[in-house]
Amino acid sequence: MSDSRTPEEGSSDADDDLERPPRYKQVIRWAEYIKEQPPEVWGPQQNAVVNGQIESAQAVDVSVEEKRAIREFADDVLEAERSDEGDASGE
Repeated sequence: MSDSRTPEEGSSDADDDLERPPRYKQVIRWAEYIKEQPPEVWGPQQNAVVNGQIESAQAVDVSVEEKRAIREFADDVLEAERSDEGDASGE
């Protein structure tokens, strides 16, 4: 799977391949899929993707400062999700 970085100009990896839809179309397709399928179907699929990304990240040397920034970001995301869940339940 390719990453989301934009290739350098003149690169042979440019996104001009007509068979590959732009990334936003893939995101829209995924959003539609999870609306149509129960979490029991798409949840394990999403977990596999996330776990793969975590494993890839762990294979890369990361400084202590970068690890701290990543952890803070993850904590902020989890806190925001918990807050959103509380708002949705009327708390």
